[in-house]
Amino acid sequence: MLVTFALSCLVTMLHHATSSSVPPLSHTNLIDTMDVLQNYTAISDFRLLNRRKLGTCLNPSPYIKINVDTKSALADDQMITVTVSGVLRPSKNDWVGVISPSHADVDICPQNILLYEQTGDFSELPLLCHYPVKAQYVNNDQGYIGCKKKECKKYDQKGKCLVTTCSASITFHIINIRTDIQFVFFGAGFQTPCVLAKSKVLKFANPKKPLYGHLSSVDSTGTSMRLTWVSGDKNPQKVQYANGKSQASRVTTFSQENMCTSALPSPAKDFGWHDPGYIHSVVMTGLEPSKRFSYRYGSNSAGWSSRVNFKTPPSGGSDELKFLAFGDMGKAPRDASVEHYIQPGSIAVTQAMANEISSGNVDSIFHIGDISYATGFLVEWDFFLHLITPVASQISYMTAIGNHERDYVNSGSQYITPDSGGECGVAYESYFPMPTPARDKPWYSIEQGSVHFVVISTEHAWSPNSEQYQWMSKDMASVDRSRTPWVIFTGHRPMYSSCGSVDHAFFLEVEPMLMKYKVDLVLFGHVHNYERTCAVYRNKCKAVPKKGADGVDTYDNTNYEAPVHAIIGMAGFRLDSFPPIAGSWSISRISEYGYARVHTTKKQLNFEFVNAYTKKAEDQFRIVKS
Repeated sequence: MLVTFALSCLVTMLHHATSSSVPPLSHTNLIDTMDVLQNYTAISDFRLLNRRKLGTCLNPSPYIKINVDTKSALADDQMITVTVSGVLRPSKNDWVGVISPSHADVDICPQNILLYEQTGDFSELPLLCHYPVKAQYVNNDQGYIGCKKKECKKYDQKGKCLVTTCSASITFHIINIRTDIQFVFFGAGFQTPCVLAKSKVLKFANPKKPLYGHLSSVDSTGTSMRLTWVSGDKNPQKVQYANGKSQASRVTTFSQENMCTSALPSPAKDFGWHDPGYIHSVVMTGLEPSKRFSYRYGSNSAGWSSRVNFKTPPSGGSDELKFLAFGDMGKAPRDASVEHYIQPGSIAVTQAMANEISSGNVDSIFHIGDISYATGFLVEWDFFLHLITPVASQISYMTAIGNHERDYVNSGSQYITPDSGGECGVAYESYFPMPTPARDKPWYSIEQGSVHFVVISTEHAWSPNSEQYQWMSKDMASVDRSRTPWVIFTGHRPMYSSCGSVDHAFFLEVEPMLMKYKVDLVLFGHVHNYERTCAVYRNKCKAVPKKGADGVDTYDNTNYEAPVHAIIGMAGFRLDSFPPIAGSWSISRISEYGYARVHTTKKQLNFEFVNAYTKKAEDQFRIVKS
């Protein structure tokens, strides 16, 4: 039920509009721009449920019931079958929503009226005090409309059935989101919903359970790793690691008051809010680079995670590094549910990477923007964290901020689009603490093996007089190329794309710095496909690769000419197709789900684009230095 995103690059240019193509928002043009801006956070019938007045179901069946196949409290991760029965007239518009917390009555949330009026909505109180975290149409059970599951509810004196009702069963994937949930059976679709029946309120067995642990590097030594996890417990917990070491957690959280809002509706502040629980973070010290250890996290009162084996990255200045990189991944349901924003390739990409990591041949991951696509519907951060735990719990998972984490009107972001849904970077920086200078300055550098990574924010000011620009210049000027001969520059929005989704000002002001400091490889996302360039500067090829003896494109940086750019935003979001005519600097273009696999030594950088479904390398190149 998501809005249909056109797959052409022309529509991509609108969806990824930059400061040069989107006029500043003001009170006079807000109404005119709402239709244009609605795609930014995937407005759909389902997403707007909280804007709907709760109607009255016409002639509802007196026999209707909804039952859930669980007699005990909810586990941390399980499939639940929900059965609706007693339906007289099955409709394609009947659906079941998962409500959390379990309030489905309009009259218990009059306090929300002020929040709705500040968005310009003066009509009715919202349908639900809390956003349905997921929903399914009942006709996902294919026998529902044809009433293949019948039950007689009333007989005459001779035993003949007078009233026959229909039933259906659908399955939901439920994870521990700490708050109570309730399944509600609705009629009349997402546009004019009415409540037909409610299940009992269901509680999680342990809402304080520590979950979704993920790792990141804190420096370039490989001797310290940060572990971050989520729990319903506000008290400090511990990580026990490396055969006897222990550290207490630092506990943080954020609230609705920390979210952004404006004259535009803000899901994060208003109708998409869900309590994030408590974010625990610990730095594990005293490790060794490129070694394997194990940990568990939690407490005796809240419970403990299972023991997890993990690998530290190689220290900066050592020879070899193997890492995976991608952007724009997000998450998708493991059932037939509708959620407000779904990235259909995310599960396949995550599974393919998990298989690689299990082989032991991956040192770290770099996810360069558009992380969860929660965009103000906060429970979807839990969905994302659950998805990446099999990979992010085992190796360093480094991130860059994207438009869907940071951008919002009047929030100080470089772009004034409402892409973050009002999160304004708060949720992202809480869940993914990186080694940045300070809060809301999400740029940093780190060295692993033979690579110096420069991770920037395209969503913050990058002009020559900005703090970030000065930091970039100083950082790249300080690189010791004898220790880390490769400099990889990465951020979210690209400088080159045949789909045209490029901010010309960013291109003009920052590209000269890449040449000045002889950046070898530039990785960007934002455009949802894979594209690789020649060694390019100012839209012109300064050098083109030559085929090696094995047929692989080879760029020789012994005599440096210009950076190679790779767009790697193909990790989950619906893919963009390419225009008939590509940029003159474009070498390879692929519109498939996947990720980058990179292997560096001090003499050679090998890059592969891996198709997540076939596991094959569909594009390969190398950069060499003698």
